[in-house]
Amino acid sequence: MNTSVFRCEAAEIRLTAATGDKVVLQGIDLDIGRQEFLCMVGGSGTGKTTLLRALGGFCAPTRGAVLYEGRPFDGPPEGVVTVFQDYGNALLPWRTVRGNVALGIEASVSGAEREARIDAALALVGLKPAESEYPAKLSGGMQQRLQIARALALQPRVLLMDEPFGALDAMTKSRLQDELRNIQASTGATIVFITHDVDEAVYLADRVVLLAGSPGCIVSEIRPDLPAVRNQIATKEMPAYLHARHTLLERLHGAAR
Repeated sequence: MNTSVFRCEAAEIRLTAATGDKVVLQGIDLDIGRQEFLCMVGGSGTGKTTLLRALGGFCAPTRGAVLYEGRPFDGPPEGVVTVFQDYGNALLPWRTVRGNVALGIEASVSGAEREARIDAALALVGLKPAESEYPAKLSGGMQQRLQIARALALQPRVLLMDEPFGALDAMTKSRLQDELRNIQASTGATIVFITHDVDEAVYLADRVVLLAGSPGCIVSEIRPDLPAVRNQIATKEMPAYLHARHTLLERLHGAAR
């Protein structure tokens, strides 16, 4: 049985820019397991977003392979949903919270099932009381929860997330980190999550991969030895958390030299 959702085999990605072609990623070997929470960290320009886009089907490898469920794919694969940081532009301001969640499923799911999916997604992110509000009336954190709810209504097998909490204040970010861990536990989704925040990566992840260089490649990985259920205070005081944080910081600084 194939236990990987995604598999990258010596993948290279070359992109075309105004200055000509550029190899952004090279020699990417990576397996992402079912129900795994994988965080990607690394300096700017190391190809994290490009790798996420390749997993989402938005760009193809120029060499090697990127496989989903053991097969190559062209375009966004079924069951894979991408959530970006720019939640404000991702939401339709003329639709209510409920209407925004319905957006991705209204053409394919009808009647009671559609309403049930919307209700379940709103409940998972705690937005049911605000279902009749419009995005402009929501805080930044609530807008990002709304974007996540819209993704959850699609019942994804994989969530790809590009710095989704990067623009939020520390308290809102902490709450959404815990919500996301709970959502993954309740849905069984695989999550691939880009962040520049070392503490966020260690707190959220089952595994952290570090990208470095130009072209970017995976230079290291760590597996924080933390319990499945985590707490913003108690977990971050654990020796295992502090050790993983120290190791990741040390390797990040080493990769930047």
